[in-house]
Amino acid sequence: MKLQVERDQLAEAVAWTARALPARPTAPVLAGMRLHAGADLTLSTFDYEVSAQATVPVITDEEGTILVSGKLLAEIVRSLPARPVQLVTDGARATLKCGTATFTLVLLPEEEYPTLPEMPPLAGTVGSDALATAISQVAIAAGRDDTLPALTGIRIEIEGDTLTLVATDRYRLAVRELRWNPAQPDLSTALLVPARVLGDTARALTSGAEVSISLGGDSLIGFAGAGRRTTTRLLSGEYPKYAALLPSEFSATAELVAGPFAEAVKRVALVAERNTPVRLAFSPGQLVLEAGASEEVEIVEAAFDGEDLQIAFNPQYLLDGIGAIDSDTARISFTSPTKPAVITGKTERESDYRYVLMPIRSAG
Repeated sequence: MKLQVERDQLAEAVAWTARALPARPTAPVLAGMRLHAGADLTLSTFDYEVSAQATVPVITDEEGTILVSGKLLAEIVRSLPARPVQLVTDGARATLKCGTATFTLVLLPEEEYPTLPEMPPLAGTVGSDALATAISQVAIAAGRDDTLPALTGIRIEIEGDTLTLVATDRYRLAVRELRWNPAQPDLSTALLVPARVLGDTARALTSGAEVSISLGGDSLIGFAGAGRRTTTRLLSGEYPKYAALLPSEFSATAELVAGPFAEAVKRVALVAERNTPVRLAFSPGQLVLEAGASEEVEIVEAAFDGEDLQIAFNPQYLLDGIGAIDSDTARISFTSPTKPAVITGKTERESDYRYVLMPIRSAG
């Protein structure tokens, strides 16, 4: 193999592909990144769960395929100057040159590397920015406990031209709807995708206008855009029937300017004991915030409609919800101090995103 490639394009492609490198490879070759030089340079990683592939333009003098340490290549490329990169193989080694820098990489046995899964059939396309925003809005509510694997996923429900993304860790629930362009207008299905993989994918695919979503039965989903593609195995397991957790009637609503509201929550939580809930007391025109036995009290303007109400929340979960709405105004809808509250933005289409937060019942 002998090639020349632009440093910035190589760095982006290596960083994207390195996402799928396993933290603890079950076989030494799985720590590798495969480079195939032909008309383009294609970089690949696969750990039997997630595959990632990136293609970049390249000047190829000698075509070929090699396997090198993915982590080492990522660290090297990140440190290179903004000059063209040359890569040449000689026997069991590859030499990488960029400006005055020269690195030697030991080749891994490429013939032992597993074959990446084929991209499943195309299911539809969606705007990359819209998808990235939607995923970031719901991923905050996904569980982190691997003993409950289904809750570490984001549920994607497809019904015609509507995608619904759902995540919950049992303490909060995030739901976002968005339009997409299905390949088949009558497509109806639901699947569970690892939240971590979905978040990484969405952030990395925003350089293109659209993301293609491909579905392979009940076991595989693929995403592609801007010269990048990834597949991941779907999660199995029963997902909670979340629709029952969405309140349909409210006894009170509050509207607050999101920025000052979030800052007040941060300050009150800062001086309280760790994991202390933040108490919110709503009355006409204002919100009073306090936490634990702290003397720190914040008063924030609030348009409040309903009977005076006191409720308490985990401050970080509350901040996550305020930060996720796509609006300068946060609207909180209440049923009672012991039942979930719903945070939305004050936009024309409020139902696009809902963040449901369980109160902490032992509020003082």
